[in-house]
Amino acid sequence: MDLDGTLLNSDILYESVLALLARNPLYVFLLPLWLLRGKAALKRELASRVVLPAETLPYNHQVLELLRTTTQRPRVLCTASDALLVQPIAEHLGLFEQVIASDGKRNLSGRNKADVLVDAFGQGNFDYAGNGSVDLHVWDKAGGAWVVNNGTALAKAASQRTTVHAHWPAPSRARAWLKALRLHQWLKNLLVFVPLLTAHRFLDLESVLQSTIALVAFGLCASGVYVLNDLLDLMPDRQHPRKRKRPFAAGRLPLLQGLLVAPALTVAGLLLSLACNIEFTLVLLAYYVMTLAYSLRLKRIVMIDVVLLAALYTVRIIGGAVAIDIELSFWLLAFSMFMFLSLALLKRYTELHAMLSSGKTKASGRAYSVEDLSLLQSMGAAAGYIAVMVMALYINSPESVELYRNPKLLWLVCPVLLYWVSRVWIIAHRGEMHDDPIVFAATDRVSQIVVVLCGLFALSAI
Repeated sequence: MDLDGTLLNSDILYESVLALLARNPLYVFLLPLWLLRGKAALKRELASRVVLPAETLPYNHQVLELLRTTTQRPRVLCTASDALLVQPIAEHLGLFEQVIASDGKRNLSGRNKADVLVDAFGQGNFDYAGNGSVDLHVWDKAGGAWVVNNGTALAKAASQRTTVHAHWPAPSRARAWLKALRLHQWLKNLLVFVPLLTAHRFLDLESVLQSTIALVAFGLCASGVYVLNDLLDLMPDRQHPRKRKRPFAAGRLPLLQGLLVAPALTVAGLLLSLACNIEFTLVLLAYYVMTLAYSLRLKRIVMIDVVLLAALYTVRIIGGAVAIDIELSFWLLAFSMFMFLSLALLKRYTELHAMLSSGKTKASGRAYSVEDLSLLQSMGAAAGYIAVMVMALYINSPESVELYRNPKLLWLVCPVLLYWVSRVWIIAHRGEMHDDPIVFAATDRVSQIVVVLCGLFALSAI
């Protein structure tokens, strides 16, 4: 029985690389040096530095069922992964009589694996379950094959070498990729249109086009960061009641593909941003660096994480202003800073509330514990109310008089926002808030009505 991609809907090599980089990104400079000593040496260096919780790994349940029902013959876990990481998995499952794995000197893959199995059991005296073309070397010597997580071409090639007992193809990954890219999170990028709307340039087709390009550029970069963040958060995500269903954490997408797609999306976003202007590209690059810093380290530092989250929302507004070459209003910046700080605190509060409901006292991979709930709630509600106060002060400012014929009508926005801020925090306090406030706002009927009302009041004031 193979492990990576067969028994496990993941790959221990990439799991261990990502676990190490999540702990300390500077290890990226040591990886090539370890690889120069050979793949087996690389795997041993990684295995000696990381621990992968066997109970949370994404197992293939069809293969597990096969192992549980095949008890008349010895079951052997034979894998190219390092023995230091494989042995705990075998002990956790309790289904194998023997484990054969790489030992730091010999990489047990392909022909090496075939030779070891022939020496141990004799040619044709064993069946083998695998998932890749490298396993064809083993099937040449095997008495039977189970082809797992691959297409008909591999199954056909295996059938030309031995008897194929079963073929379990990989499920379609299209929906998993749509979920991994988090296209619904592109709603956040609609913030690039805020400067366009507040400057009353929504009838200027050139500005609308530039803002649309900015939205797509932000979306591509954001999706790249989401993929990278999911890769680095595999272990904490698997301990979360909802995040464990994310495609990479659940083993529905190959980790290697994620490592390739993440930078590709980022480069595509940066190249597209050049269609606006170089200043917007610099803003987008700053956004990417901030999100990368957040994913790698800063999200684990108390309060720095929520301030940075709020700043990332605000950077989208700054990018929208730069894309259409207008000066950003002080009032808009002040309002966005406090409103987005409230939403960032709401996100952390909701995560902690869910942890408390599940009997845990500390959020995995975060710097908060359930004792912080009341303080986060107070700070979050206060930040939301300050944002409304900024809006109220803006109504009587000279800038408001210049842009609106009837600025006093904007006062109608204030009670609506007060209601909305109060409502979302009450919902969060009751434990009914989605752990992503943006998803909640996009799907909540009351929030949608609030947006429409605010838009109508603003239009009536022009």
